[in-house]
Amino acid sequence: MRPTSKVARLDAIRQALARTRVNSQQQLADILEEQQIDVTQATLSRDLDDLHATKLRYPDGTMAYWIPDATDQSALEAGVPVGIDAGSENKTDLYLSKVLTGLITSVVQAKNLLVVRTPAGAAQYAASALDRQPLEGILGTIAGDDTVLIIAADEASAKSRADWLLSITSGEDSPSV
Repeated sequence: MRPTSKVARLDAIRQALARTRVNSQQQLADILEEQQIDVTQATLSRDLDDLHATKLRYPDGTMAYWIPDATDQSALEAGVPVGIDAGSENKTDLYLSKVLTGLITSVVQAKNLLVVRTPAGAAQYAASALDRQPLEGILGTIAGDDTVLIIAADEASAKSRADWLLSITSGEDSPSV
C-alpha cells in the first residue's frame, strides 16, 4: 500500500515506466489503478511533465514513455550520448565518479555489507546518489552523518561493488561489473 501523496505517485510512475513499456497515458493510468492509485489524465500529464518524461522510439518502431535519470543529465552535460542503448553502465560510472570522488574516504566489506566512510555530513548525499542508480547486486543503502551502509545481495556482489566503488572514486579505469 502506498501513501496518496504526489511524491508517492511520482515514485509509482517512475517504477511503472522502469518495469513496463508504457505507450499511452491511459495504459499508465491503468497500471496505477492496479496499485490503487486513482489519477486523472490532467494530473498524469502534469506528473509526466514534472518527471521530464518523453516518448522514445524503440528499434521495433513502437513509442513508449521514458524518464531520463540523473545519470542521463550528467552525461548530457559531459557530452555523452544518452538514450536506451547509450551504455548505461558507463553513464552510471561517469555520474557516480563525478559525484562521489572526494566524498568517499574508505570502503570496508563485511560479508554482504559495505561500510563506506565519508566526511561529516556527506553520507546522505552519497547514499542518495547511489540509490538513484540501477546498480546490479545492490539492494539499498542506509546513511548516517559520515557513514553509508550498502546492502548487497551476496558476498560476491559486495566484493565486486567495493572494488568498483574504490575504482571509480580514485580515477582508475572502472572494472566491468
